Amino acid sequence: MDKKPTDNKTDKKQENLENLKFKINEFGQIESNIPTEKLNEFLDENLEDLKLKNRKEESTDQDS
Repeated sequence: MDKKPTDNKTDKKQENLENLKFKINEFGQIESNIPTEKLNEFLDENLEDLKLKNRKEESTDQDS
């Protein structure tokens, strides 16, 4: 059977997530092997913030 063609962008995302590990310590704090700043950069590049999207829509509705 033929394999489904893969998207290079998707492959890069998967590579970035391969080594991602989270742990919750005894105080309930989330610990990660990746710095928070780097994780936030990745999320900003790859995810759309739905809360901000809704706020933009509301502000354009109020302007009308």
